Amino acid sequence: MLTAASLLFVQPTVAFIVLQSGTATTPPFRSLARMSDAPQLPRVKAAVIVPGFLSDESDFAPLAKALTLRGIPTVVAPMKLWHWLPVIGGRSVRPVLERIDHAVRHVAAQAGGGSIHVPPIEYGILDLWSEFWNNPGGVAAVGGTTDPSAYPIVSPRGRFPDAGQPAGRIALIGHSAGGYIARIYCSERAYGGKAYCGCRLVHSIVTLGTPHAAGSAVPFVHVEWANQEPMIPNVDALAVGASGTPGDRSGALTQGAYSFCTATGTGGELLDGDGITPTGAQANSHQRLLLLICGLEHCMCLYSVAESSIAWPGANTLVLPGVTHYPWTASPFADLVAPELTQAHRKGKPWYGDDVALDKWVPWLEDKLEQLD
Repeated sequence: MLTAASLLFVQPTVAFIVLQSGTATTPPFRSLARMSDAPQLPRVKAAVIVPGFLSDESDFAPLAKALTLRGIPTVVAPMKLWHWLPVIGGRSVRPVLERIDHAVRHVAAQAGGGSIHVPPIEYGILDLWSEFWNNPGGVAAVGGTTDPSAYPIVSPRGRFPDAGQPAGRIALIGHSAGGYIARIYCSERAYGGKAYCGCRLVHSIVTLGTPHAAGSAVPFVHVEWANQEPMIPNVDALAVGASGTPGDRSGALTQGAYSFCTATGTGGELLDGDGITPTGAQANSHQRLLLLICGLEHCMCLYSVAESSIAWPGANTLVLPGVTHYPWTASPFADLVAPELTQAHRKGKPWYGDDVALDKWVPWLEDKLEQLD
């Protein structure tokens, strides 16, 4: 059942809804021979940002500008807020993957050329209508399944201008749900009938506040799919989370969001994180032991997914104290949806894209850019 907290949770950045355990199958990996035999493209100083769920590309324009000023030319994948509608309810993220692929291919083709530009896509109301009714998966099991490996092949709508031949490999920066979608993009396995093989055009992934541990609801089928292949060949990874926004005193959205990221859908009041994605348990070890002794099974989530934002096996991890999930003041609805988080941000609490946070995670990316292939 969707609670008020979980309904609020879809605004403004994240989406995940019911993981049906036991239904997913693990497809055989595609051969990596072509990747290892073919020469790799050089690493170049350029990046594409993947917005989080129900975020607009304009929300991340300041981050793209900040990274560009730091010497990493950056653009945002073309995602309008309303482009997310066909994905609502945990359905296939192939519409997002097409936009990532469009942006990555154009930036990779312009690699080393100074300023970069991604042409707009053509996507209208008729495209939206078709995708909204036909995009497979989700709580309604459109197409007969909730398993991404068994989705019927439904090609995303829209017109995407050709990019030309790639000249280098770039970085992907995924915010919130955009982080695990970036992982799917880089895989050589087929998702919804198509293998995007982004690992051939991407050298590094940075995720910001991304839930990497499969929680209790349907959109986590995509996280589970990504976790079948924890590390992507030839792609470096950094998972960035935050602390300092406790679930028991940061508002209904935070408590509900933290619970949403757990295996049981409960226990958010005991967790800490960035206000949307948990990074650790707020309760101390004695409190956790007492809860276990008392038979409160929901606190088991503290051990399984309390580190959701940094639970990407094999990735480098970084936890930023006192950082919030999203630039809340950029959203006109944030005061209604997340008043506590918005007020804290308005008073100066930084998000992952502010300078104080960039100073912590950007050096990792700069280091990767200095490595010779």
